[in-house]
Amino acid sequence: MSETTVVPEDTSTELHPPSEPDRPRRHRRRGRKAVIAVGVLAAVAGAAAAGLGFAGRDGSGGGSAAGLPPATADVTRQTLKDSQSEDGELGYGTASAAAGRVPGTLTRLPDAGERITRGEALYEVDDKPVTLMYGATPAYRDLKPGVEGADVGQLERNLKALGYSGFTVDDEYTDATADAIRRWQEDHGLDETGVVELGRVVFAPGAVRVDSLDAQEGAATGPGQKVLSYTGTAQVVSLELDTADQRLAKKGTKVAVELPDGTRVEGRVQDVSTVVDPGNGGDEEATTKVKVTVALDGAKAQKTAASYVLAAVHVFFTAGERKNVLTVPVAALVALPEGGFGVEVVRGSTTAYVPVETGLFANGRVEITGEGIAEGTKVGMPA
Repeated sequence: MSETTVVPEDTSTELHPPSEPDRPRRHRRRGRKAVIAVGVLAAVAGAAAAGLGFAGRDGSGGGSAAGLPPATADVTRQTLKDSQSEDGELGYGTASAAAGRVPGTLTRLPDAGERITRGEALYEVDDKPVTLMYGATPAYRDLKPGVEGADVGQLERNLKALGYSGFTVDDEYTDATADAIRRWQEDHGLDETGVVELGRVVFAPGAVRVDSLDAQEGAATGPGQKVLSYTGTAQVVSLELDTADQRLAKKGTKVAVELPDGTRVEGRVQDVSTVVDPGNGGDEEATTKVKVTVALDGAKAQKTAASYVLAAVHVFFTAGERKNVLTVPVAALVALPEGGFGVEVVRGSTTAYVPVETGLFANGRVEITGEGIAEGTKVGMPA
């Protein structure tokens, strides 16, 4: 459900939209989209062109007018907040696959949902561990004396974090690195070769949570055979937006996430990507969606959401906010014949059209500035 909130100036301007204690709760909801300024301005222009008010009521294009408008509204000073809510799914984000590289028999697999950290076995082949280490570069070759590269650097950083020493952390695999690897191999029951064979280590950005198993203990494994899938351990919210609402989700934007029990926690847009669904090639047309991942901010938010492994949630975006601005109802705008927009200012028994600049549109109101426009100024409204 789309929401556009107007917050009076003397109220809190914190991120979260006001709570709605009397609103019936539903498990899922999909609602109206927020007002888009371009569409509103087009509607105003169209109404004016149809004769709803190009100039002064005496046809002069300005100055005093003979008649008064059928209704008036006051210019108010307030905070405008353009906010919108979307349905999302609480979980652990996109899963990555761990494919076998070391040939043999799977002798131990973790449980789905199990958490594995640096230096622990992700699974075992022939009773020997395939170990998790942290890093952004996937393993793609044997690591041995004489090789250089980013994968060497991240291996050495892991060795140091696990308590091994005697080598320099850099991008070069030296004899000193090989000595440290031999000690690591001895500690894990591996052959003490000083070489890390391809597939003996799996690199992931951080600790992982086993999402699903794709093989069984006792099954044969080898290069390219999928063993399991894993995610990160921090909960995130996944959702889709229409392309028209992409303005809401800029990377780093703060949001509020409402959990199933009504509790709200803080979040931040972590990733935004555009995905095209080609359709079925028949009556179903191709569609474009914006996929958004929202991270829950901080340990408190993670702890609050911990009891929900997978759940439907609501994400509240704030597309724009203007504090302490002058506003009028959108319906008060009129298109001027010389271009741009204005409002019909009412003073006593006379009116005059005053050009204005428009700003944020929210909840049927629009921010305006113009000569002589002040809080309490009366402007004309349609019947």
